[in-house]
Amino acid sequence: MRDPKIEQEIRNFLKPRPRRANKGDFGRVFILAGSRGYTGAAILTSFAALRAGAGLVTLGCPDKVYPILARRHPEVMVRPFPSTPDGTFSDKGFPEILRFLKNQGVLAIGPGLGHHPATTRLVQRLSIKSPVQLVIDADGLNAFQNKAGLLKRCEMPPVLTPHPGEFVRIFGGKKPESDSERKKRSLEVARSFKLILVLKGYRTVIAAPYGRWVVNPTGNPGMATGGTGDVLTGVIAALIGQGIYPFDAARFGVYLHGLAGDLAARKVGEVSLVAGDLIDFLPEVFQRVLKPRVPS
Repeated sequence: MRDPKIEQEIRNFLKPRPRRANKGDFGRVFILAGSRGYTGAAILTSFAALRAGAGLVTLGCPDKVYPILARRHPEVMVRPFPSTPDGTFSDKGFPEILRFLKNQGVLAIGPGLGHHPATTRLVQRLSIKSPVQLVIDADGLNAFQNKAGLLKRCEMPPVLTPHPGEFVRIFGGKKPESDSERKKRSLEVARSFKLILVLKGYRTVIAAPYGRWVVNPTGNPGMATGGTGDVLTGVIAALIGQGIYPFDAARFGVYLHGLAGDLAARKVGEVSLVAGDLIDFLPEVFQRVLKPRVPS
């Protein structure tokens, strides 16, 4: 369901682009994603970031899958980093990645990373040392199972995007079911761990460490399919890269992502909807939302 109020807020942030603008004006997004057998997650996240307006998107990947990813989207710059024998990121790449981050605006980490211990160590070290805003999703979240306290050591409040299962694995307790329980737990975690939480699901909850929370009105059951979370990660990272405050980028990103899902469902139906459909509909979503609505 569209919300005129939040769409006006989005227009206030994403104003018409100046004629003299260049790609550097719209954010440098660095994405660490993918591993052997899970290259699709990296592709979805990086191209979603471009479709959401990022000026420059660099995909960092394990060198063992570089040949696969380097040929997918010519608009995405792809950089290889050291791999484990399993084809996941090795923590040996930490110094090189940290150097590269100095010239980036936001780091999205997690989609398709796998569960190798060296990859887990890399995620933990980068999360603590990253000099830029973090968006952590998927296997990036799993790196903090039984290690949630490390999140308090991030340089700035990270954006976490767990589904309920990931939420419980990291923060414990029972899976929140009711709307009131989802709101309560989201706020408790956001405050306690000083982070921005996007608890995905029916009526996704977005909570900030200073106590603000919103419930997203867009989206549909057809989006309960593999890869849609990777698309969301790319969208949120792109909005942060364009200078939007992380909490606002999170709630705007969830709204736009859900609206893309709603438009896609009208076209292909909820049963046949796939994650790539959301990326295909992002241009129409931005056109609709950024066009001022004429009062009836």
